[in-house]
Amino acid sequence: MRHKSKAHVRWNDLDAFGHVNNANYLTYVQESRADFTWWSRKRAGETPLLMDMVVARAEVDFIEPIYEGGFDLDVEIWVTKIGNASFDLAYQMSSKGTIVANAKTVQVAVSIETNKSRPLSDIEREYLGRYLEA
Repeated sequence: MRHKSKAHVRWNDLDAFGHVNNANYLTYVQESRADFTWWSRKRAGETPLLMDMVVARAEVDFIEPIYEGGFDLDVEIWVTKIGNASFDLAYQMSSKGTIVANAKTVQVAVSIETNKSRPLSDIEREYLGRYLEA
């Protein structure tokens, strides 16, 4: 199963070359990840999860440039790996059925008290497991 969300492409995301600047794709990923772990769960009446995580790695493959702003990208998110204290997510960003970028991130759960990594809870593992694709 994949989580589906939207990420808004703003007019000011365009750079001097007339396309969306590469750094903005990580903002789209971040907004979609927040929907995956927080906002979608709140809308469903569930407790948000993983608000105490950090991104340890991020990579983006740019497929097609985006030459306009003022619309929403479709973003699909799924889990590719669940470790002891970390998990990997994959993202596919598309517009009107055309894939514009793929991304991967590695998140690490962190204890707010110690600022060190912590094991994922059983509830977090169960939730992530719903979206696991090998």
